[in-house]
Amino acid sequence: MASTETTPAPGTGSVEAGLDALETPRGARVPLRQTLVTKVLPPVTAVLVVLLVWQALVSFGIVTDPTKLPAPRAVWEAVQRDWLAGKLLGYIWTSVSRGLLGFGLALLIGTPLGLLVARVKFVRAAIGPILSGLQSLPSVAWVPPAVIWLGLNNSMMYAVILLGAVPSIANGLVSGIDQVPPLFLRAGRTMGAGGLRGVWHITLPAALPGYVAGMKQGWAFSWRSLMAAEIIASFPDLGVGLGQLLENGRNALDMAMVFEAILLILFVGIAVDLLIFSPLERWVLRSRGLLVKS
Repeated sequence: MASTETTPAPGTGSVEAGLDALETPRGARVPLRQTLVTKVLPPVTAVLVVLLVWQALVSFGIVTDPTKLPAPRAVWEAVQRDWLAGKLLGYIWTSVSRGLLGFGLALLIGTPLGLLVARVKFVRAAIGPILSGLQSLPSVAWVPPAVIWLGLNNSMMYAVILLGAVPSIANGLVSGIDQVPPLFLRAGRTMGAGGLRGVWHITLPAALPGYVAGMKQGWAFSWRSLMAAEIIASFPDLGVGLGQLLENGRNALDMAMVFEAILLILFVGIAVDLLIFSPLERWVLRSRGLLVKS
């Protein structure tokens, strides 16, 4: 009897081997020099260019009024003064602790709300448009009613954070669930993963990219909402956060303090993204084979 085994076409094996090599994670470590050139050098260069342009505007007399634009040295001296006085970390911690706690509460509320909106048609029809409208509403608009309802206290701060962050987290999760292939859900039910087990083992992992995007946007709204609340609703018992520091600089016409607060707000936002959300996004991409671990 003639053999039915077919011979691979010439070159097919090499193509398959090449594809397998592309899909196989590389174990070699990236040289330190390459990491410095590709990851560290670009942002450092950008910062240096901004500082040079800033210094040039002051040095060449393009902006002569220090109440409009202080020199970089004046801002650095303001930062150094607060550091030596032991106040700088207090400013940062006051805002960061509020922001992280408010964001955690927003996750606890936004996650089940997003699941409910995504899975129940009546709830989606009733609440979905409201969530989209709340997401587009400037968070600063919630500060006056929150002050009237809750007074000048931390509860008001957290209420503003929740109203700014919950819609983004819920909408991100809804978007992620909408992109889950129905085949995944049917396969999960076939294997006995229904109800809460299906949500935990099938729906949430499959919707993770959209959920992470919603969390990242929710943090951005949390941070901006908190800064708006601290700027508008200043009160001695609330402590001095970065938003209050910014407002104090405006009241004193101290632009060095204003720029100090702006730079610290920017620093915290970048640090949270680099330390929390960027690693989380890379893990999600890598777990789906979209990012090769080097």
